[in-house]
Amino acid sequence: MAQYAVLIYAHDSAHAPNATPQDLQTCDQHSDDLADSGTMIAAYALTPRDMATSIRGDVITDGPFVDSKEVVAGFYVVEAPDLDAALAIARTNPVVTSGGGVEVRPVHSSFVRSAAGAAG
Repeated sequence: MAQYAVLIYAHDSAHAPNATPQDLQTCDQHSDDLADSGTMIAAYALTPRDMATSIRGDVITDGPFVDSKEVVAGFYVVEAPDLDAALAIARTNPVVTSGGGVEVRPVHSSFVRSAAGAAG
């Protein structure tokens, strides 16, 4: 089955270090739903944009790479039989109904390093 990356675009990430469970309830429920359905195979929530550090050439600056209204707040990878099915899954992301959006891209290849000391 094909894999698709779902990039989440929002004003900023809800996953600040001081975020409460209530702050993350909608995101966590969506993640749990996808995991329970068996379609999500990996997910990464990013910290807010003010925690980013960017590198361009020899210059290192605080903040995101590009100053824009929206930033990538996180991403996850789903398995789906085709792009239409991946789009249907991505459309359920809560950011879609709260002013943000998602971008869906086919995954070309992947690598995930197992945790140190983990079996497998």
